[in-house]
Amino acid sequence: MSGAHRAEYYRGELPQITSQVVMPTADDMRALGRSLAALLRAGDLLVLTGDLGAGKTTLTQGIGAGLQVHGEITSPTFVIARVHPSLADGPSLVHVDAYRLASLAEVDDLDLDATLAESVTVVEWGEGLAEELSTDRLEIRLARPYGSLGGPDSPPADGDEPRRVELAGFGRRWQGVRLSAEQGVALPPS
Repeated sequence: MSGAHRAEYYRGELPQITSQVVMPTADDMRALGRSLAALLRAGDLLVLTGDLGAGKTTLTQGIGAGLQVHGEITSPTFVIARVHPSLADGPSLVHVDAYRLASLAEVDDLDLDATLAESVTVVEWGEGLAEELSTDRLEIRLARPYGSLGGPDSPPADGDEPRRVELAGFGRRWQGVRLSAEQGVALPPS
């Protein structure tokens, strides 16, 4: 979705918080997920956007570890959604892959709103589809470098290269929340 379409879609809605960080490795991305999990609570919706291999599932693995949920976190591409119950006293993790979904009606058919209040819901490929689930949401855009994060003219990168992570919190839930090292999340303030 282009920037112009995004602005129209959000009807002037501005994020309450924003932050950006570069995660050098997959292990760092999982650590970011664990740190984010410390901020999350039942009812939180996370909408993840990024190309194939950008780190959406890797980030979700860290969130699952931080929430102490049951089961291995893998991409739910073919099952569309998985529920990982909490092994502690925290919320379950609902992990959704909206890649194969083409409309808001298909998202609605998943009945995510039935579990939204008592779970942390992570929707990969959710941009343009999942925002309607809640006005309070954390949108996370992950960018995989093509060459380097520094420029488009660099040769393609191989292996465990850095990823840029941009976070934007929308709605009252994210008012006053700081994504920073002081809050347990290894992010520089924006």
